[in-house]
Amino acid sequence: MKNIMRMLACAAALLVLSGASSQAQEIKAGDLVIAQAWSRATPGGAKIAGGYLTIENKGTAPDRLTAVSGDIAGRVEIHEMAMNNGVMTMRPLEKGLEIEPGKTVKLAPGGYHLMLMDLKNPLKQGEKVPLELRFEKAGKVVVSLDVQGVGAKGPGGAEHSGGKHDMKK
Repeated sequence: MKNIMRMLACAAALLVLSGASSQAQEIKAGDLVIAQAWSRATPGGAKIAGGYLTIENKGTAPDRLTAVSGDIAGRVEIHEMAMNNGVMTMRPLEKGLEIEPGKTVKLAPGGYHLMLMDLKNPLKQGEKVPLELRFEKAGKVVVSLDVQGVGAKGPGGAEHSGGKHDMKK
């Protein structure tokens, strides 16, 4: 009986450790910390998908996300969704997205997000999809979107909506 209990304890410890290692990674680039990069699985034949992540600027000067690319899509744009006079609108941010010093910007459903267009293959739950982010100051940074289920609300089931600048200092 003691051996069974030890095996169960070891199995539980391995589950905890493997769960921690499968969490979205943090990537540091200059003064920026990029975390929680994720997307949703897409049905076969879908040609678009959203990409989401968090960018924290720990520096004293602003930086700007200017472009994104990846082999999975024909093109990737930085978009903003907003309510204007009761109507949800979505538009590309032609000048990119500024990350102010000491602030965090969340790209999440319902707010800022990456729009992956002309998908070459459907996104499948459990995949990691590499994208290259380009910043004015931090330069090129490769991140991997952790593909969640079709209806996921955030990485690992977390709720992340309305991505905008937060007031974190």
